Amino acid sequence: MVQSVSRIPEILTAHRFYLELTLEGQNDANCFFLECQGFKRTQEAIEISEVTSQTWGTKGQSKGQVVRTKLPSNPQSGNLTLRRGITNSMDFWKWFEKVEKGNWSEQRRLAALSIYNQANQEVARFELAGAWPASYKIADVNARSHDIEIEEVEVAFEEFKRVK
Repeated sequence: MVQSVSRIPEILTAHRFYLELTLEGQNDANCFFLECQGFKRTQEAIEISEVTSQTWGTKGQSKGQVVRTKLPSNPQSGNLTLRRGITNSMDFWKWFEKVEKGNWSEQRRLAALSIYNQANQEVARFELAGAWPASYKIADVNARSHDIEIEEVEVAFEEFKRVK
């Protein structure tokens, strides 16, 4: 049976996304980024070996059989790297500076990444809880370059989930 075209799910393109970071007391932190990397959530496999009691061989020797079971470990998240053209906004720098000065626990935020389809409708949304800036960087400066100056923020986060 052939599926109708309207039932085939649309493949989303990687270049249509919007990252929203809501920072307390700052209005222009919500913005578009040129690049967003590091959305990864993993669970390592833990292998448990147990020995069962069992009789083996013709002489009735008691030897156990090794049984291996794999279990998921605690989930882990990587850091998110955000890159954008530098603006006159100092929001990311101030956020990083507050963490650097020891106010880490008060600076944790909820971040959300939305991905849009070709009709500009939000079709996927990911939320990162407990996000805080782990590093801040600007691209190297060169007087002969015509490139856009890039601001980069690496954001650590505790929880990553897809909500849409």
